Amino acid sequence: MNDDNSTRNGLWVAAGSFVLWGMMPLYWHLLKAVPSLQIVMHRIVWSALLVAGWLAWKQGRGWLRAALSRPRAAAMLAVSGTLIAFNWGLYVWAVNAGHVIETSLGYFINPLLNVVIGVAFLRERLTRVQWVAVAFALVGVAWLTWQYGRLPWIALALALSFGLYGLVRKLVAVDPVVGLGVESAYLFLPGLAVLAWFEMRGAGGFFGGFGVANDVLLVFAGVLTALPLIGFAYAVR
Repeated sequence: MNDDNSTRNGLWVAAGSFVLWGMMPLYWHLLKAVPSLQIVMHRIVWSALLVAGWLAWKQGRGWLRAALSRPRAAAMLAVSGTLIAFNWGLYVWAVNAGHVIETSLGYFINPLLNVVIGVAFLRERLTRVQWVAVAFALVGVAWLTWQYGRLPWIALALALSFGLYGLVRKLVAVDPVVGLGVESAYLFLPGLAVLAWFEMRGAGGFFGGFGVANDVLLVFAGVLTALPLIGFAYAVR
């Protein structure tokens, strides 16, 4: 595949990933009866199982051992896993707490932050037309921030955590699905332990406690979590 085709495919996959992320507030709103922390833990657990199953089918059961045999990559994926878990937690809490506009502002800011990271850390260069586009976007974000009327700390935290996540995933040279699999493996046991703790205290209710429809939505949240992240990791590579 030549560079032009790779660039074009990367742009389309990135656009598709952001469209999915843009639609997600509607999905999380359907789960408003479920505490935000439990939603995040379910995202972690089900996406980990989905990705691990896929990789075991495609690459065999030794995929995780092979990935962790590279200490630098394993350490960087631990960092990226922590960043994305923080991003998920803040995002779901903010949506279900009624801060949808501020979370949306965070994902308006994120592409601008990605431009800064690309230029400052990855030595990428923009054309004149691209700089004009960035300027228009910056004016739009500044206007939305001013209209918001106060420091949008949720938006800034979401943009910063996801921007740094993208930087780490750009720097670690692993297959996008394998990278997500390693991140998920780091988060799986803590996520499962938190869910078990809620269930033992009687505050969980996954097995019908929140309703069968919510149980199905929580499981499918793993798919919605994995697909755009795999696409985004592919795009930044």
